[in-house]
Amino acid sequence: MGLCMDFNDILKYYTKPLVKKEIVDYSSKRWIAIHTLSTPEGTVFVRYWGKNGPPLCIENEETFDGLIKRFYGLKPRTFYASANIYAQIRERDDIEKIENIKYTTPVWDIDGSLEFVDKIIDVARVIIEILEKEGVTKSVYLKWSGRGIHVQLHERAISQEILSKHHPLDIAYSIVEYVLKRSMDKVTEIAKKAIGGDRSLKVENEIDLKRVFTVPLSLHKSLDYAVVCFKPNEIDDFSLEWAKPDVLKHNPNWREFVEGEADNLAVLAMKEIGGYFNKVGDIRTVVGKQTVAVQKAKPIRKTTIRKIGRFPIMALLQAARYYLLTKDIKKAKSFGLNRAIFYAWAKYHGRERIMRRKITGREKDVEITSKDGKKIVYVGDEGAYVTDDGWFIIGDRAQLPNDYDREIVSKINSVIPYDKAWEKAIEYLKKFPKSYLLDQRKFFSEVYKKVRDDFLEKVVEDKDKRKQKTLFDF
Repeated sequence: MGLCMDFNDILKYYTKPLVKKEIVDYSSKRWIAIHTLSTPEGTVFVRYWGKNGPPLCIENEETFDGLIKRFYGLKPRTFYASANIYAQIRERDDIEKIENIKYTTPVWDIDGSLEFVDKIIDVARVIIEILEKEGVTKSVYLKWSGRGIHVQLHERAISQEILSKHHPLDIAYSIVEYVLKRSMDKVTEIAKKAIGGDRSLKVENEIDLKRVFTVPLSLHKSLDYAVVCFKPNEIDDFSLEWAKPDVLKHNPNWREFVEGEADNLAVLAMKEIGGYFNKVGDIRTVVGKQTVAVQKAKPIRKTTIRKIGRFPIMALLQAARYYLLTKDIKKAKSFGLNRAIFYAWAKYHGRERIMRRKITGREKDVEITSKDGKKIVYVGDEGAYVTDDGWFIIGDRAQLPNDYDREIVSKINSVIPYDKAWEKAIEYLKKFPKSYLLDQRKFFSEVYKKVRDDFLEKVVEDKDKRKQKTLFDF
């Protein structure tokens, strides 16, 4: 089901009283974003009232109509709202002040292929079951997002007593991460049964300072489905028919919550995870201040993105390296995260203890051996310990594909779509002779080091002056 609605149909849809009411009520005090249809300059993503104007917000039906009128020329199609709810949204600086955040909505973002809607629903069940075990039931609701489900916990389920002790963004991030940790095994098993669609099945923690999610009853940006809400007890009956714009089987009880219902969960999550700011550092260094009112989705611009750190770049390139040599994506993720952790450790301690072997030309590109009763995998001349199951390990902790998804994919996704970064990383590595992938020093110095601080410009945007043809036929 692609795009069939023309712009007149879209405008007519957004005049429906129910649609207006749900969008306005949900969006109150949230930062709004609009995804538009094509223009001569391409698809755009709008977050401000003009170049120097304040952040977009929806206070009532009049301002909602005003948004459509103001950006009529860009053909608005999809409406998003921030996970954060603010005390006020009047000036640009209001978005930058973390003390202005009053609540943050915990959201588990499940994404997949429409061929596997049943598996998407199964993943949602896993999240719901964990929340139920933690005593959280009445304050939970689900949104069909177009290609997946957002499981959401009403932000008011956390009491003011808990909010007085922890920042709401810390709490939301920790709750989502806490539940994801406990869902890992079951979600992985479900994902194994959803192979072959147009996208992989995954659930992510996308909570960050400026994250937005589609608003209830908004249209999806590329499919003619609406974002309908339903409660956990309706999940067994859900079908895509509900989300058709001319059907709209939508439950307005997303508003329901029991204050304090999620307090115990919040306390446990904060104790284990430690919060958003603990994970990403000082907020000003994580998210660059927006300098333009309209962000173009393509091409990527330096003014609308922030840099990806060296740690995720190392993990990404190492994973791509291993994948090109073996075509094993799961072990590639394990290897990528393992090497990123190892090099970060080596830099911190001012020394390296890289296991190397002398290459004679008779070895396999990737080879398993053993030393002192421990299994070692050599990628070219570089070795790393692995578990009996083949997962790369540091100390007594294995680096699993799900760890890579949480630690690396989520970080890159906060800047650019991970799938695009992966595709560009593969293309970049193919520009080098195969020997560079098999030589630890060459890979570090000539492949990784050359782009570790300019990956977006040199690899994603391909502005590297050193143009090379593909040298390694994989």
